[in-house]
Amino acid sequence: MILNKRLINFIEDMTSDVVETNNQPLTLESMMAAFNARMTRYEEAWEKRNVEWEKRNAEWEKRNAEWEKSRAESNAEWEKRTAKIDKQIAENYKLIGGMGNNNGDFAQEFFFNALYHGNRILFGQEFHEVMPEVRRYSKNEGLKSEYDVMLINGQSVCIVEVKYKADTDDVAKTLKKEASFRANFPEFANRSLYLALASLSFHKKVEKECRKQGVAIIKQLGKTIEVFDENLKVF
Repeated sequence: MILNKRLINFIEDMTSDVVETNNQPLTLESMMAAFNARMTRYEEAWEKRNVEWEKRNAEWEKRNAEWEKSRAESNAEWEKRTAKIDKQIAENYKLIGGMGNNNGDFAQEFFFNALYHGNRILFGQEFHEVMPEVRRYSKNEGLKSEYDVMLINGQSVCIVEVKYKADTDDVAKTLKKEASFRANFPEFANRSLYLALASLSFHKKVEKECRKQGVAIIKQLGKTIEVFDENLKVF
């Protein structure tokens, strides 16, 4: 029978152990003794390695637990900080929104008072009635709108859109007031309609767009107002 090379090597190992250890003739008993001795050494080595592995595994589990704890604490701290930042942002938006509303209310009150208590002659006409925050809804047309200030006389109506700081988009919004006004106020169908944009601050581009579209410009001048009606259009 041809023996496997590994088995031959193993037997040679065993016989060398017997010869080196006992220096006696090779017998089955001496080979078994050598085999058992070697298996004992293997088991002892394996047990030692197993103990070392379990120790390393315990250390790894400890480090992993510490890392998990650290990560959980970091996540909790991050979530806490994020919540704090989100709260601060929300408060800032609320504050900014409140400031915007206050600025808008101030501008509207200023221009209404200036028009109501001041000189009501605009565009060469005298307006006998000044109405603030006029709201009207046309059921048939389905148009709902609010007019910051409305000036009325027997021949004409002027709608004044009021802004704290006018932008070019505000000119377009002012122009849209014509369609809703005609639908919401059929009793004024035969009167001329003028549009005006009033603001405490105007950019040159806004003024240019107003003149192009035939919209009057109303500015603050100290405690009163100044009206610019070049290229004024009757809508």
